[in-house]
Amino acid sequence: MDNTIKAIQNIMRKDSGVDGDAQRISQLGWILFLKIFDAREEEYELDDKHKYISPIPEELRWRNWADDPEGITGDKLLDFINEKLFKTMKNLTISEDDDPRGFVVRDVFEDSYNYMKNGTLIRQVINKVNEIDFTTSKDLHNFGSIYEKILKDLQSAGNAGEFYTPRAVTQFMVDMVDPRLGDKVLDPACGTGGFLTSTIEHIREKYVNSVDDLRILQESISGIEKKPLPHLLCTTNMLMHGIEVPSRIRRDNALARPLRGYSPKDRLDVIVTNPPFGGMEEDDIESNFPASFQTRETADLFLVLIMHILKDGGRCGIVLPDGTLFGEGIKIRIKEKLLQECNLHTIVRLPNGVFSPYTGIKTNLLFFTKGESTKEIWYYEHPYPADYKSYSKTKPMRIEEFAPEKVWWNNREENEHAWKVKVEDVIASNYNLDIKNPNTIENDHGDPEELLEKYKILLSDIEETRTALKIELMNTLAGKNA
Repeated sequence: MDNTIKAIQNIMRKDSGVDGDAQRISQLGWILFLKIFDAREEEYELDDKHKYISPIPEELRWRNWADDPEGITGDKLLDFINEKLFKTMKNLTISEDDDPRGFVVRDVFEDSYNYMKNGTLIRQVINKVNEIDFTTSKDLHNFGSIYEKILKDLQSAGNAGEFYTPRAVTQFMVDMVDPRLGDKVLDPACGTGGFLTSTIEHIREKYVNSVDDLRILQESISGIEKKPLPHLLCTTNMLMHGIEVPSRIRRDNALARPLRGYSPKDRLDVIVTNPPFGGMEEDDIESNFPASFQTRETADLFLVLIMHILKDGGRCGIVLPDGTLFGEGIKIRIKEKLLQECNLHTIVRLPNGVFSPYTGIKTNLLFFTKGESTKEIWYYEHPYPADYKSYSKTKPMRIEEFAPEKVWWNNREENEHAWKVKVEDVIASNYNLDIKNPNTIENDHGDPEELLEKYKILLSDIEETRTALKIELMNTLAGKNA
């Protein structure tokens, strides 16, 4: 199956309309969505109780134009896709009483595009996609790992890399937060859906024992994603993971809703997320937040949002950059609120390169529970594996690396990687959470002013030595010429 995907990508590279990995992934995204949606519709139709009616017009359903390998091709296929398929899908007429799957289809196509310009190459791509049977659990399982590789390709697709969190990180965070059956779970910056799929698998494995349990799971997972490409990929990801109506994956900016607009029924049990960091929001976005927390830094606003919409007892796992830990100004007020209103019980400090090549910024995994103030914070410094100096495409982070943290998690003791800090010490340091591991010898380069003074002395010594050598050389030459 891996060869099938590579063959598809190679076909797309021949098409003059597709430029770069991000467009190839986007093109493959809507094609896979339609193929997988059609496979799901076969299952719905087998269930007589539902008397299923597709929200997609009959002639536009995958089975009626794409299934036949000898079907329409060339310019005729290109015209059909551009003039009929896309125009109809983008403008599906749906009422509030209609099947919510219709909204899912329309949302997916609203900002999707057909980049390919060669209808014959499109037919070749479609025929390759048809080699995968999404109605069999074996093919679906195998394709799941392939899809994960497709999503990982986003890491090398320019800015699109911000939408992918390494699988090892999402799985570890979800395992530690432990979402349970019936918990309302949200990722407010869900990207391609890594945290949500990890959550689905975690709950299925640990807590689902019946058809009713599956129904509860279906209704408990939600995500919000601002940009079209990751929203499309996330929606398809949800279909592959058995979420029948992924209408809870909204394309929106989670920060665009004023905090005062949330009511008690909007409160959540679990939030697991990796919000964009380093980005700057538009001016009107920060006005949705209280004056004392208004900033244009995206990650800071997400942290304030999360603290607000979690219910008491709600749990959060969030990826944040080092800058949040040591930052001042508004960041101090946000950290003060966090420590007062939540129990920030654990910070896992990740090494460089986890999100490479998208960003080299060092990151941290913060875990907290709302409703009780912080008394102490445990830190765990995640080391590189023994044979690694950094992570790379050929040497990515693996879930097995987190085994020591998992063993330590419920039986905490200080060791070479773990230490705890009293909240009073954090407050005394002006809410600096960037606390180094006291159990390792740091390469302390010293005070900058002292270093500058030493540098000046060294330069002076070098100049004296140079002068002495020059005099010695001149004397030697003078002696030879005498």
